[in-house]
Amino acid sequence: MFKRKIYSEIEAWYESLKIKKRALIIKGLRQIGKTTIAKSFAYSNYENVVYINFMNDTEVKEYFNGNLSVPLLITYLSSYYTNQQFVPGKTVIIFDEIQECSRARSSIKAFMEDGSYDIIATGSLIGLRGYKKQNSSIPVGFEKTIEMKPMDFEEYLWAIGVNENALQMLNQSFNSLKGVPKPINDNIMRYFKEYLCVGGMPDVVSTFIETHNLQMVRDFQLGLLESFKDDFAKHLNDDDNTEIDESLLTRIIDVYNVIPAQLAKKNKKFIYSEISKNARGREYLDAIIWLEEYGLINRAYNLNVLELPLEGNKDKSAFKIYMADTGLFVAMLDETSANSILTGDLKIYKGAIYENIIADSFSKNHKKLYYYAKSSGLEIDFVTVYQNLLTAIEVKAKNNKAKSLLEVLTNKSKYDVKANYKLIDGNVGTNGIINTIPLYMASFIK
Repeated sequence: MFKRKIYSEIEAWYESLKIKKRALIIKGLRQIGKTTIAKSFAYSNYENVVYINFMNDTEVKEYFNGNLSVPLLITYLSSYYTNQQFVPGKTVIIFDEIQECSRARSSIKAFMEDGSYDIIATGSLIGLRGYKKQNSSIPVGFEKTIEMKPMDFEEYLWAIGVNENALQMLNQSFNSLKGVPKPINDNIMRYFKEYLCVGGMPDVVSTFIETHNLQMVRDFQLGLLESFKDDFAKHLNDDDNTEIDESLLTRIIDVYNVIPAQLAKKNKKFIYSEISKNARGREYLDAIIWLEEYGLINRAYNLNVLELPLEGNKDKSAFKIYMADTGLFVAMLDETSANSILTGDLKIYKGAIYENIIADSFSKNHKKLYYYAKSSGLEIDFVTVYQNLLTAIEVKAKNNKAKSLLEVLTNKSKYDVKANYKLIDGNVGTNGIINTIPLYMASFIK
């Protein structure tokens, strides 16, 4: 199993059980390692682990019918899982793919009030509002929800065996704005370009580490993307059986299919007419929200003014869409795209790929995404808060001039920007006004 940062969040939940009993809910895309990390933690910290997969063990869903007490429910479950031990105070029950059994989700309150068993639940569709069409009881106050995302660049470096001391040195260079020794910077940038192609889906990373074959990587990624499509527009009916909303499915696929073309534009603002000539926001916004809640895309919002608070100043109608895993985005492009990244010959998609990886990095640091664009042509690629300062960020493939960033920084009476970074395919540096860092250091802006 790869080392994952989310493990520390699970440890924090475990410690919090001493104060309040809550179930742990791990949500996120399929195939990002939710079940693996839940099992790893459970077997390392409990004497007994009971594993229930509601996707496979469909008949178990019937045990949750009715308002059963926890002791009676345990009696039913133990009669099915005869090789597992249900010992009060020493057992954790893993509810895998819990979204497939809404009544199991509702039972969490009773389990927590009873206090005899801990619960870890995982689900790839938990975040979708309306997945269960009819109202079902969600145990408010009895859950701790954490979101798992694909591996970030630092986790990727751990996976390929980069020395921890080297990572600390990079962080020091970022903080001091002093250049990274060229051989190290060149190596990390090479790994970063690999990461652009591979992305952070654990099985894809494993495939690359084992084979270093980018064609096999792409084939695996395309398979994942097809499997995600099988989830599009799913919901549960009254009997907890899966159904597809065909109308919503069509709209979701329409949005999904235009993402590469939207990002290839110089102005990457999402334009509904790119889907079809007469497409309107009211028709497709629910599809965009579905993909966002599913965890496959991230949205960056334009700001009405360049000042804090960012969330209060965003324009909900003006946004860009980025893929939540850049490796998957590259797989959606031409077959030669991965090789073009490694050779530096990206052409039209260069800006799209580099912007996507920065959005990807910020999202994995749990940052909301914003940008600032005016009709005059001034545009700041990303705006965030770093160390409590309003921070403007420009993304450049090379160390080109950042005209918009310079204009913002030299008009302090007009713009309230306090810090800045220009991310490039290069090294750390500063001219006293603009701070330049390598693209791979985006993950340090937390």
